[in-house]
Amino acid sequence: MTGRRIVSISLPRLAIESWQSRAARRGDAWPDEIPLALAAPGPHGPVIHAANRAAERAGARIGARAVDCRAICPALRIEPAEPDRDAARLARLAFWARRWGPWNTPDGDDGIVLDTTGAAHLFGGEAAMLAQIQAGFARAGLTAGLALAPTRGAAWALARLGPERAICTDPLPALAPLPVAGLRLSDETLLLLRRLGLRTIGDLAAIPRLSLMRRFARALPQDNPLVRLDQALGRAAEPLDAPEPAPEYSAEARLAEPVMDPSDWLPGLLEALCAQMAAADRGCRRLCLSVFRVDGERRDIRVAMAAPTRDPGHLLRLFDGRLERLDPGYGFDLIRLAAEAVEPLAQAQPGLDGAAPQGLALARLVDRLAARFGTAAISRPLPRESHVPERAETPGPPLAADPAPPARPDRPIRLLNPPEEIRVLYVIPEGPPAQFVWRRQTLRVARHAGPERIAPEWWHDRPGTRLRDYFRIEDDSGLRLWIYREGLVHDGRGGTPRWFLHGIFA
Repeated sequence: MTGRRIVSISLPRLAIESWQSRAARRGDAWPDEIPLALAAPGPHGPVIHAANRAAERAGARIGARAVDCRAICPALRIEPAEPDRDAARLARLAFWARRWGPWNTPDGDDGIVLDTTGAAHLFGGEAAMLAQIQAGFARAGLTAGLALAPTRGAAWALARLGPERAICTDPLPALAPLPVAGLRLSDETLLLLRRLGLRTIGDLAAIPRLSLMRRFARALPQDNPLVRLDQALGRAAEPLDAPEPAPEYSAEARLAEPVMDPSDWLPGLLEALCAQMAAADRGCRRLCLSVFRVDGERRDIRVAMAAPTRDPGHLLRLFDGRLERLDPGYGFDLIRLAAEAVEPLAQAQPGLDGAAPQGLALARLVDRLAARFGTAAISRPLPRESHVPERAETPGPPLAADPAPPARPDRPIRLLNPPEEIRVLYVIPEGPPAQFVWRRQTLRVARHAGPERIAPEWWHDRPGTRLRDYFRIEDDSGLRLWIYREGLVHDGRGGTPRWFLHGIFA
């Protein structure tokens, strides 16, 4: 027997309790003493998918036809089930349950399986941990049955058919009195076992295996009683396939009472996380701050860095102005900080004058700007093969290793995208306009240089695209602009040429 410890969490009323909580948020809370059932499509009409306790006492049964239950209980209210929303909430609950162990996954449509190997001592022992898990789901408004066992199959059976918060060390004695339904078999297989007189798991384990192997030789592994029995007893492996791996570097703070603001705990978490990464010569490129709310929800805030770092002071500044957007709900009692993207980062020696390594200041500036304005707002121009000005460069990462496009003194640094059309009042023949209107201002040209002719790129532009004649101009106030004339009078590609303002010189 291995040393694994698996917790199975059964949520038998997840669908109806989730529907009631959504109704309460809409201001339409449903009293517990009035019968309520959720219906799902069935082969012969809607069938009962979930019911509250009042409906169960009135005769509503899961799987029964809705019309039959309505005939038994005329006061029964039937609402459509929402399995997609229930599945989404179960997935969120599985992430929220990572506070008790890093490896877990939804189990069917009404359960969660959690690997707590080596973690029970953090919560005062296995019994205290199970009590804490059940209390946590109760605060979220959910009824939960729990069990802890060395195998996933044994924990599943005990959570649904065993005593309250069962703790098992030897699966066979604990599972022997339970019905064979605890082996997660189909209804057809369970009916066949009952006809054979095998009603408990102990009965199944006591008979010779050869006869059962012949009878179930063609059964699928997940519906073979012997395979399921071996998995429950630990004779066959049943891995836990978590949706994503646990973070390699993380720090968390467990709070005795729910709070609404994580600001006081964030500096300590950053210090602990950066110490872990420094011991392994690592730096992070992305951090995730997660708060686990008492209502079973989890909220995340992520910050990204342009270069790997493990400076707690710099990382703390990236959360400025972002914690206020966090929705705490009714409060949270667990705060976790995890490094989601980690890269090698060796110790850097400062210069003889005490200055930081070259490029560090730029990377930190980019991080602060991206945290405030978003990563899409920060970029660096990269060169591209084209003689059309707006195509000659493309936005790239702010710390890209590629060289920046060479600066040309005859080209403006700032280009308007798209170019803005100007209204010409008077134009010099074969030259720039002497006077034009731009943004409701009338500008008079004092000096000019040009033209610089740029022809269209036939391999990019569609047929009929007109050439451009660019001019560098300066008005009476000293404003220097870059304008162009699109097309010629007799080029056969349109009417009168149009004028545009494309750039502004510094």
